[in-house]
Amino acid sequence: MKRPRNILMKAKRLIFTLLILLMTAAAASGFIVLYLLKPVSINSEAETQKIVISRGLSAKSIGVMLYEKKLIRSPLLFYAAARYSGTVIKAGVYQISPDMQYMEILKLLEKGKDAQIIVSIPEGLTISRIGSLLEQKGVANAADFISASRDPLILEKYAIPSESAEGYLFPDTYYLQPDMSPSQAVSIMIENFFTKVKSIPALEDKTNTELFYVVRLASIVEREYRRADEAPLIASVFANRLRYNIGLYSCATIVYILTEIEGRDHPERITEKDTRIESPYNTYLYAGLPPSPISNPGLTALKAAADPPRTEYYYFRLIDETSGTHTFTKNFDDHKEAGLTLTAKKRAGN
Repeated sequence: MKRPRNILMKAKRLIFTLLILLMTAAAASGFIVLYLLKPVSINSEAETQKIVISRGLSAKSIGVMLYEKKLIRSPLLFYAAARYSGTVIKAGVYQISPDMQYMEILKLLEKGKDAQIIVSIPEGLTISRIGSLLEQKGVANAADFISASRDPLILEKYAIPSESAEGYLFPDTYYLQPDMSPSQAVSIMIENFFTKVKSIPALEDKTNTELFYVVRLASIVEREYRRADEAPLIASVFANRLRYNIGLYSCATIVYILTEIEGRDHPERITEKDTRIESPYNTYLYAGLPPSPISNPGLTALKAAADPPRTEYYYFRLIDETSGTHTFTKNFDDHKEAGLTLTAKKRAGN
């Protein structure tokens, strides 16, 4: 008759054990949640990170991004906090610190603070390198930017007589929006180009075809000169050669073929084999200007190409890598005495 009592006692012990386990689990869960809610760092001087929030990016994706950058402890809790608070996250560029609470971060993202991205584009970059820079900065996808630069509608709008806007994307500092339309970015740079060339008297009243000629020449001058005071002299050398239909023999055009057309790394030296590559951009094989610009020139190169001084120079060669000084000569014998090594100029932007 004692058996039912034993069963009852065992049942009570089991229930008690389960209650203890549930309470322990609840307490543990509470501690876990409290831990996950804590900032990653308690150091008020913790290093901030730049976070680019693109248009249309979900709170869940943003939470994962912040977690991967070690700025929050839980992407799930970030998402839950965003949903609970009804926060509307705005596209922008933000500085977020690992010592910030979830709600602090959400309030910041709701303000759309610092929505502009500052991008400085050096002289002499090609479209592909500008695209890579914009992608790195979080402005636009590089491939989409390159595609937009070849958009026939954009080229027609700005009367650019080429298959791309290469040469017309003016190197400057731009204040752009994160994840903006690639077409917008291309248009902004082209419009800046036409605004800036108005300051060059020699380009007044030029036809689109005549301007295209100057831009092609300037794009080579840009990649050849190292000192601003030598840009006009380099332009004069090319102008003399063009006048008599002599090949320009520009190493910059060979670098363009190697890097932009063949996709190779920027070379340290140009070899004789390189100068024999079959391409309309090879100014060692073909006289005249290449079919389109090989870079996006700045004002110094554009001014030099628009109005080259009259000189008797037909050759130039880099003689001091540190200062960027060239020697200019009238005949080939003097040119040979200056040296035979074909040195590739440093990559634009370096």
